[in-house]
Amino acid sequence: MTLATGFVVANIYYNQPLLGDIAQAFGITNGQAGQIAMFTQLGYATGLLLIVPLADMFKRKRLMLIDLAFVFISLLTVASAQSFWVLAVASFLVGVTSIVPQILLPLAAHLANPEERGKKIGFIMSGLLIGILLSRTISGFVGEHFGWRAMFYIAAALMMLMWLLIAFVVPEVEPQHSGNYKSLMQSLVTLIKQEPELRLAALRGALCFACFSAFWTTLVFLLREPPFNEGSAVAGAFGLIGAFGALVASLIGRLSDKANPYRLITYTLLMLLVSFVIFMFFGKSFIGLVIGVILMDMGVQATHISNQAIIFGLNPSARNRINTVYMVSYFAGGSAGTFFAAKIWGVYHWQGVCAIGIILSVIVLLVHLSSSKKLTA
Repeated sequence: MTLATGFVVANIYYNQPLLGDIAQAFGITNGQAGQIAMFTQLGYATGLLLIVPLADMFKRKRLMLIDLAFVFISLLTVASAQSFWVLAVASFLVGVTSIVPQILLPLAAHLANPEERGKKIGFIMSGLLIGILLSRTISGFVGEHFGWRAMFYIAAALMMLMWLLIAFVVPEVEPQHSGNYKSLMQSLVTLIKQEPELRLAALRGALCFACFSAFWTTLVFLLREPPFNEGSAVAGAFGLIGAFGALVASLIGRLSDKANPYRLITYTLLMLLVSFVIFMFFGKSFIGLVIGVILMDMGVQATHISNQAIIFGLNPSARNRINTVYMVSYFAGGSAGTFFAAKIWGVYHWQGVCAIGIILSVIVLLVHLSSSKKLTA
């Protein structure tokens, strides 16, 4: 489950270090190329909203196998696209179909003992986070040496392997929702109304991931300029640095089982804020970028794991729908961060992107502090 989570989620992020190469290939601006990453994230949010809830109504293993077949087709379409709009639509479909990790995570929470739920989620999240971060390293290397299209052909082959892995290893789980699709989707609204902890977690996740996406979308543009003058391989190599944050995922999962998760999140949000302050004042040096990336990834990923540990304990019979509400918000935030960062880069460049990160970090920290006091009172 951890391997499948890492390899499938990587599909969403392969394009980020390749945006400069894609811009050159299609004769478009960096801002337009940045929209490819936005389309992929919007697709992922769409898949989370429309497909993931079905895991409460249909057999999860069968649903994942059908979905992976469509991931394979979408990746091949990206690899062979001959126009920008074909690439954009195919990238959107890659996002729509790469939702298997968000079926596997609630499945792990379902199979785990309650006292070990955070630990198990943290373990699988380690795979997911390493997949997110190393996807950039791998795609940057492949793009530099073999061209950006080669990465998506490789990704399609990996999806065939994941199909076999899930088919023969992952256990089947019977659905728990007996209604129709309409009632299933209507229940999402009910969950939002009834669960204040879910609403707060969704907002925290959205704002954190907006910061995260704003940074990673524009990093490749920063590194192409003086004083760096580097290509996609160096941009991707920053994923190796960010992977340090993934290594603490299991530790954060264990802490969320024992410590006060709201206090823990306060510290992780402060790490996010400090990272963007470092980016603003020291982002023109490799040392500043490295320190900032470590802090940012640790802050974002630790907040994410703590959020999930909280929401998966709310309503056991609706875990996939609860995860849908949270993750749709999460990637809607990421898409907004990507969109605004690409637009602001064209006018204010790196300082503008850092300003976005600082403003959003302050907002999410203030909202968290004020709302968590009410929930824990």
